Amino acid sequence: MIRIGITGQAGFVGTHLFNLIGTRTATFCRIPFEDSFFEDEAKLRAFVAQCDVIVHLAAMNRHPDPEVIYTTNLALVDRLIAALEAEKATPHILFSSSTQETKANRYGDSKREGRARLAAWAVRNNAKFTGCVIPNVFGPYGKPYYNSVVATFCHQLTHGETPTIQTDGSLNLVYVDDLCNELLRIAESGETADERPIPYGKTCRVSELLARFTQFKEDYFEKGIIPDLVDHFDIQLFNTFCGYIDHTRFFPFKLTAHADDRGTFVETLKLKGLGGQVSFSTTKPGITRGNHYHTRKIERFTVIKGKAQIQMRRVGTDQTLIFTLDGNQPSFVDMPVWMTHNITNIGDEDLYTLFWINEFYNPEDPDTFFEKV
Repeated sequence: MIRIGITGQAGFVGTHLFNLIGTRTATFCRIPFEDSFFEDEAKLRAFVAQCDVIVHLAAMNRHPDPEVIYTTNLALVDRLIAALEAEKATPHILFSSSTQETKANRYGDSKREGRARLAAWAVRNNAKFTGCVIPNVFGPYGKPYYNSVVATFCHQLTHGETPTIQTDGSLNLVYVDDLCNELLRIAESGETADERPIPYGKTCRVSELLARFTQFKEDYFEKGIIPDLVDHFDIQLFNTFCGYIDHTRFFPFKLTAHADDRGTFVETLKLKGLGGQVSFSTTKPGITRGNHYHTRKIERFTVIKGKAQIQMRRVGTDQTLIFTLDGNQPSFVDMPVWMTHNITNIGDEDLYTLFWINEFYNPEDPDTFFEKV
């Protein structure tokens, strides 16, 4: 069992990494970290003493004064080193650096120098060190106007704002879950290197990203249509886009019922170039299905008869979203990645529900993790 801690656990990458480790309990044991530990020497020392591996993600990305970024990030490195040396602790340190190292900016300077200081600590103390040089990271739940242009575009398009392009540069992009999987692979293998580039998944221009997200807005956000997702990267972009929607306002998404003397016809799902699996279930009154989450799958619950309550909660948080659906007004709720969810029949008759998911069920790789809402 590898005891692993994450400085910057509450940040964008830190949250995803912490949650991913929660699915690998046979290999890893999470050592909790709080940002306040950097202001409390005793707590920081206690933290480092417990860890076999520390992923140092804590850093400042943006500030009006570049010197504040530089001094803050190096101060965090120095405090970590001081705690390690005070405890005579030698965990494997994975340092989150950036491809900005080669750019003429103080953030890049802080990453390059921070990596060098930790590499020197490892040499002095005969410890393991991996200086991970990371490209542009994107994924759901990032902070707009801070983490990446992807986060900013997705937030703007789902909140009535108009995105603009300042520089149409070319970006090397890595999806946050791919990055986290790579970090865990390094942690498990014990791989060391003063400079360890993290591979990127795709190179894309800023204008291409904006065009793709704009299409997602037109298809999905405005019409409820699943867009044409042509490859794995498209699925990652779509899951990212959905992470910025205000689900309390977006769901339940109302559908139109077409009635005549034959009965009622409801178009529950429209897809652009995407297959997947559709299932139908009946659920007896008082019975709950689900209480699980997915990390990559796109899923939709559509109630066509009876009354249902759908609950969802983002893994690692306390806020539960609750939606009530009635077959007299057919509607659906989509399940974002990393949202544990369930559905309960709260009526007096059988509940009829249609389920759609974007890939066939594979018992060897189900991407289904059980956790009560």
